[in-house]
Amino acid sequence: MEIIQKYFTDLTEIQVAQFSKLQELYQDWNLKINVVSRKDIDELYLRHVLHSLGIAKIISFKPGSKVMDVGTGGGFPGIPLAILFPETKFHLVDSIGKKIKVVNEVAEGLGLQNVKTTHGRVEEIKEEYDFIVSRAVAQMETFVRWNKGKITKKQNHDLKNGILYLKGGDLSEELAKYTSATIYDLPNYFEEDFFETKKVVHLPMKFKVK
Repeated sequence: MEIIQKYFTDLTEIQVAQFSKLQELYQDWNLKINVVSRKDIDELYLRHVLHSLGIAKIISFKPGSKVMDVGTGGGFPGIPLAILFPETKFHLVDSIGKKIKVVNEVAEGLGLQNVKTTHGRVEEIKEEYDFIVSRAVAQMETFVRWNKGKITKKQNHDLKNGILYLKGGDLSEELAKYTSATIYDLPNYFEEDFFETKKVVHLPMKFKVK
């Protein structure tokens, strides 16, 4: 938990309590339904919570804005972002029912009022969002196809509406055709070795393709 407060110094008492409770909730649920690897559960705050909050170093979601987390798994990055931005609406989607069950239980355990979930494929979602977030669930080309038509045209943020994608490694080939994509290197924000190759990719809705 200290690692979260190291980088996010103005948390409210409620947010500190919610972040503190994550370890207990995930450890408890992980015994019943394995959504986080055994190795990662011991480093939950570094590998999952802080990594998810890398997106919050790129943007502060405004009250009333809508964000969809595609392929949320056990609730990352959606749950940590929902704690940090309580007035933003988060929609967490995953095709695996047991993972959504865990997300629902964790959200309820934290008392999060700004999270809704869907067990299903993202292609079936008909709503529009300011941003779509995810942690490397597919190649960018596939991910863009899944989310076509799901970004609202109305702008509420300085950062253009679009995709915010947590990825690692060399992305030059994968992003070659997306000339308007911006890559933010997470070592610029977090000093831990875990983030050495980690990035946030912002792909605006009106992206240009070579």
